[in-house]
Amino acid sequence: MVAPRTPREVADWAANAQAALSKLLAKRETSTHRVMTLTESYEKLTKLNIKQDKLFREALQCAEHGLYRSAHVTSFAALMDFIHEWIANDVTRLAAIQRNYPAWNIRQAADFRDQKDHTLFEVLRKQGLINNTMTKALQGLLAKRNECAHPADYEPGINDTLGYLDEMMKRIVALTS
Repeated sequence: MVAPRTPREVADWAANAQAALSKLLAKRETSTHRVMTLTESYEKLTKLNIKQDKLFREALQCAEHGLYRSAHVTSFAALMDFIHEWIANDVTRLAAIQRNYPAWNIRQAADFRDQKDHTLFEVLRKQGLINNTMTKALQGLLAKRNECAHPADYEPGINDTLGYLDEMMKRIVALTS
């Protein structure tokens, strides 16, 4: 390889070296560089709005800095915002909720924030908008989020957090399919 000569060549060489080093470090079990691999998976999500994208990026930054409980809580907020929009932006889904739960007075995605997450998952299942497997998966993610959001003995590590974030992304992909 020829040594870089111009500032642009040096900058490109440094960026390539940093990317290569991150990939090597990502193979180490306890390395926070493993978040880089998850970030690449995240880039494939295309159905997020600006708010959801910002929340997921914050969750990835929390994971990079070892703030694992915060990563769980923040990513769950992004997932719930996605689910609220997923319902509200589809006429059929929204009409089913409005028809069968008129007391909820739902007109837009933000109105779903008044409902408990667990209750919303059950309603989506009862309306046939998600199946039993998705319901249980979402309830499991909620339980993990609750462990991180409230005083508990649960202290997630990098592996727990990366798995949780990966599961979030898979559930969004499943809902958009």
